[in-house]
Amino acid sequence: MSGLFSGIGWTGTLMTLVALWAAPVSADTVDARCDIYPRGEDHATATVLCTFSQRQGHVRIQRQDGVAYDFTPTGDAPGNYLDAAGRAAYRQSGLGKDGLIFRTGTESIFVYWSTAGMQGTGDGSESATSPYSTAEYDATTLLSCSQGAPTHDGTCAAGILRGAAGEASIRVTGPGGRERVLNFTRDDVTTPDGGRLTWGKQGDDWYIGIDDQEFYRVPVAAIEGG
Repeated sequence: MSGLFSGIGWTGTLMTLVALWAAPVSADTVDARCDIYPRGEDHATATVLCTFSQRQGHVRIQRQDGVAYDFTPTGDAPGNYLDAAGRAAYRQSGLGKDGLIFRTGTESIFVYWSTAGMQGTGDGSESATSPYSTAEYDATTLLSCSQGAPTHDGTCAAGILRGAAGEASIRVTGPGGRERVLNFTRDDVTTPDGGRLTWGKQGDDWYIGIDDQEFYRVPVAAIEGG
């Protein structure tokens, strides 16, 4: 997904988007799956259940992990928005009838109408974030993770308990199947589960390493909510 924002200022494609709205648009709110990509990255940092709402042109995307996006239409061209802070955002094509893409200055939100594999179907199947659920945690999510090298090309289910601003305790099932706890404050990361812990913060993400074998990327938004 390199060059992800190369077309952000080009509105020609946006003019055709009205025809691409799939059936869910007729409803006020629909369940969906959201894949979150930081700007310029080709790996999603989160894959979460979400809801998509549209009322009189205003769009709201509410992620299961507590993060929300509010987009207000602006100008005459379809697909141009302002986010809650008044910054430019764009709706673009690329998913056809499968969903919609929204791009901001920092990330892209891929909204898919299908939630297959993301939640129980009533037949005893487990959610993607099992064994963590919002019945016990403030939010659940899939963290980017990897084992053996910091590629962060896998996903690990996690449950998030939030405390004061900028603080959270995250229980995650690691890439090797071991569960551990990561405790975050504004300036520090600790774990009660042992191992040599290394960490750093870059932009809107924490990067965690344990014994040079377990690696996690944790968005600040997962800790703070939204």
